[in-house]
Amino acid sequence: MVLTIDIGNTRTKGAVYENHAMLEQFVISEDQWQKKVWEILEIHPEIVDLIVASVGKTQKEAVEMFGGRVNIHFITHQNRFPFENRYETPHTLGIDRMVLSAGSVLRFPGQNRLVIDAGTCITYDYIDAQDNYYGGAISPGIRLRYEALHNYTARLPLLDTEMPADPIGKSTAAAMHSGVVNGVLNEIDGFISDCKNRWPNFIIILTGGDSEFLAGRLKNTIFANSNFLLESLHLIFQFGLDD
Repeated sequence: MVLTIDIGNTRTKGAVYENHAMLEQFVISEDQWQKKVWEILEIHPEIVDLIVASVGKTQKEAVEMFGGRVNIHFITHQNRFPFENRYETPHTLGIDRMVLSAGSVLRFPGQNRLVIDAGTCITYDYIDAQDNYYGGAISPGIRLRYEALHNYTARLPLLDTEMPADPIGKSTAAAMHSGVVNGVLNEIDGFISDCKNRWPNFIIILTGGDSEFLAGRLKNTIFANSNFLLESLHLIFQFGLDD
């Protein structure tokens, strides 16, 4: 039995896997994740391995406290990945993007893939059918856009995410919702269209915290899985972490 942990910029997600099945999952704030992991380990004493990917501020020592209970596997650039990394600056490529790209290769073999992770940032990663990773794009996520409008202007309010009723906002709040949400939707659909012009016939994987909100509103057909990073961690562990 395996516990996978994704330590992000604003929250931590985890899942328990037995063979190929997800038995349990959780999402928790940055300051509560260690307590939650201890609870999971108590509930599932059969857990032997802890697979960790971190892009947040959590220090390695905070994870190593579980070392007496499980085997800890940190995903780093030194691990073995099932793709050829053709990024011009491979050591600057985020571990989360590498994990998602690896998951796309292992989950959808022999296909062109575009992975879109809609979280704090929106990342786009393209991996071809021959398992070459080329790169993609990074842009601000939905929450960052709302916060930027509020923090860098004098009077714009901080709003919660809301689907605008009309692209023509008839109030300041409605205009902000339209600008943020429709801006993100048009960006994603536009990026997909650009990729289609270069590489026809590829699968689109949408994941991340905002994936459920966005999935039904995009024009393109996608495979939506908000837990794809956790699933990818499990697939990488099964693939084998060492050379």
